[in-house]
Amino acid sequence: MHFYGKEEGIRIDLDYGQLDISGDEAFGFRPFQLMIASIAGCSASVFRKILKKQRIDIEDLQVTADVERNSDVANRIEKISLHFIIKGYHLDDDKLYKNLEVARKNCSMVRSVEDSITIEESLETIELSR
Repeated sequence: MHFYGKEEGIRIDLDYGQLDISGDEAFGFRPFQLMIASIAGCSASVFRKILKKQRIDIEDLQVTADVERNSDVANRIEKISLHFIIKGYHLDDDKLYKNLEVARKNCSMVRSVEDSITIEESLETIELSR
């Protein structure tokens, strides 16, 4: 990865597109936003792959992230609470929680920060009828 300095932050050109990073949202994504997005995105995509392999029929998967930061220590991220909202058919909460545990063990972003940031996961199911 090669980053380029710009007046109000840095830029990287990736295969998918250009990414601007800055401490000021007017000039790019803030680093903490990218960290939270990486953790939530990795966790959700691994979880979805596991559900697909097990042929669990879902219509929609959403994730919300609540973040606790420590303003006394450089605004350090202390805790991330990920809440998964799953819409689908014949959903089994126990099986979904077990799959969420497997996803956690296989998400490289969660594993990279698990010794320094507390990550909690919860889920909510919305049963659809056909």
